[in-house]
Amino acid sequence: MATGGLKMIENMLEQLPASERKIGQYILENPHVVVNSTVSALGAESKTSGSAVIRLCKSLGLKGFQDLKVRIAGDLVKPAEKGYRDIEPAEPIYSIVQKTTSNSIQSLQDSAEIINYEELERAVKALLAAENVHLFGIGASHLIAMDAQQKLLRINRRATAFPDTHLVASLIANAGPNDIAFGISFSGETPEVVKLLSLAKKKGMKTISLTKYGQSTVASLADISLYTSYSAEAPFRSAATSSRLAQLFIIDILFLSMATEQYGETVDYIDRTREAIQFLKQNK
Repeated sequence: MATGGLKMIENMLEQLPASERKIGQYILENPHVVVNSTVSALGAESKTSGSAVIRLCKSLGLKGFQDLKVRIAGDLVKPAEKGYRDIEPAEPIYSIVQKTTSNSIQSLQDSAEIINYEELERAVKALLAAENVHLFGIGASHLIAMDAQQKLLRINRRATAFPDTHLVASLIANAGPNDIAFGISFSGETPEVVKLLSLAKKKGMKTISLTKYGQSTVASLADISLYTSYSAEAPFRSAATSSRLAQLFIIDILFLSMATEQYGETVDYIDRTREAIQFLKQNK
């Protein structure tokens, strides 16, 4: 059963226009009521309008009100979430292990719930058809770009992930018609990633983004937008480590989805790269 309706609203609530935010808040407070409601009834109950309900569904990236109802119904029957927990002063290592594990699992589950499968399939097809994939991000997001590059190179896909934005700009300036610019920014507002994607759009390149769920400049510049779930950062930003895992999780899904489309070739490429690495490890 589909889930993630409530998580989508939680992630997007502060970004929504006033009328849509009012509906979103009503849904979060009365999820059981919404499951058996109609568009017009929900508009009346939330003291807004049916058209505002439809706009909310569109803002959430859903197909319509029925899609939202199905997802909320799924949310109501799934086990209760533990939520994200931060560390405390002088906390025992055993407790830190438990909290980190719980936060990581929560982040992966939250991100899985908000996946748009049509958009994901578009990304896989675009990456399979690309001649070169230019990945870029700043700080921790650059590490995600490097992980994606490593995976693509292992299956004989041309990919770059330079930390120097001037080099990335040079690549984009000389990119071919079948190249892809893939920008990674958790916030969706990293200035360098915004500018590089803007340059790619100006060049007419196909663009893909990976950001937190919701409206952002980076996502708006992308032809294909992929998301991880967003959770409020705790004081020691333990959620930030979880968000990094969620980004790696989406990259893994892209890689495995590409692999299953060309399974035989992928296995051959992986075997060849494994043999090459083993050769390097052999004693002279």
